Amino acid sequence: MKYEVFITQDAIEDLYEIYRYIEKQGYKRRAKNLIEQIRKLCYSLTEFPYRGHPPPELKRIGVVDYLELHYKTYRIVYKITENKVYIHCVLDGRRYLQDLLEKRLLR
Repeated sequence: MKYEVFITQDAIEDLYEIYRYIEKQGYKRRAKNLIEQIRKLCYSLTEFPYRGHPPPELKRIGVVDYLELHYKTYRIVYKITENKVYIHCVLDGRRYLQDLLEKRLLR
């Protein structure tokens, strides 16, 4: 069965922030390539979306209905509902997830 993949507005904003940060460092082509690779990985979830694993920080507090995949240092956090995959955030894995999620709630 194929799944539909939806990238939420929050995840789109995450991708934009990642792009802007890398572009400001003077690497526009690298930023564009990175975002394209992350998007490809997101849309590859149309097949085998359960290949991800629960983020350990969420699992520790009993939240197990979200999964994550990694691309380089980035974490793609998503949730599967019926035959739909919702990408909720794309985060820099070098940062503390708890702080990022708190910031997200305040946004």
